[in-house]
Amino acid sequence: MKREKSGLLLGLVGVICFSLTLPFTSISVEYFGTTIVGLGRTVIAAILVGILLIVRNEKIPTRPQFKSILTVTVGAVLAFPLLTSWAMETLPVSHGAVEVALLPLATAGIAMLRAGEKPSLKFWISSLIGAGAVILYAMDLGFGKLQFADFALLAAVIILGFSYAEGGKLSKEIGSWQVIAWAIVIGAPFFVIPVAMNFSVEMLNAPIQAWISLLYLAIVSQFLAYVAWYGGMALGGVARVSQLQYIQPFLMIVFATIFLDESITIVTMITAIIVVILVIVGKNAPISKKESPAEKIKNIDLIK
Repeated sequence: MKREKSGLLLGLVGVICFSLTLPFTSISVEYFGTTIVGLGRTVIAAILVGILLIVRNEKIPTRPQFKSILTVTVGAVLAFPLLTSWAMETLPVSHGAVEVALLPLATAGIAMLRAGEKPSLKFWISSLIGAGAVILYAMDLGFGKLQFADFALLAAVIILGFSYAEGGKLSKEIGSWQVIAWAIVIGAPFFVIPVAMNFSVEMLNAPIQAWISLLYLAIVSQFLAYVAWYGGMALGGVARVSQLQYIQPFLMIVFATIFLDESITIVTMITAIIVVILVIVGKNAPISKKESPAEKIKNIDLIK
């Protein structure tokens, strides 16, 4: 129970940090463009991460571990930052929060395959009702037809779901911050050239809020938030901790109100309360884990 509570607390810290990602992306992309914001954050983060790996003399991951890290790189370092940066050029944060709210379902579903977890019917019912509440809320806001940017966000959510599930599983082996650190180090060299080609001298004149937003995306969203998030999933379980993501869209809207002057209504608050209740219900739902053949043999031997 202590491990689970610690995992949920770390997961909550990660969710709060991630909730500022879309608002700060919306601010910075206006001045730096999609490529700089989407890929440049990784280049900046790689400097910090590289120093940390060298100072701590971290052990290089094994070949099977590198395969899992590549999945994290594709989802958390390449696809999600790039696709959300492109989408935030045209969509308001409250709109983007709708698609991101579906991330827990994607993560939990993939967790059954990759992390060996089997969420119960109670878990799935609370997840589906939570997702439905978010969608109804978005429809009440009248976000209208799906645009190309919406499809980009939905694709980002699915890809990131794979990344979350794989990263949560791998963090049990090599540590939470090491997973995203190695993913950043792998991806950064491939991003240097496109970032350099899209950088212009005029960008140096961007306002201070744009630079702060970009640095937040690089240091917190791209690295520190993942440290808390993967650490939380390692302690509390991938599917269970992923339930906390239902709070994320409403935190995004609150932060969008603070930083972008987007309005917040009573409907938002009521829906947020409903979703938080569903998160609590889902958190307490039983989750079983599939046994591998080796674990089954071991358990049989223990019974004998």
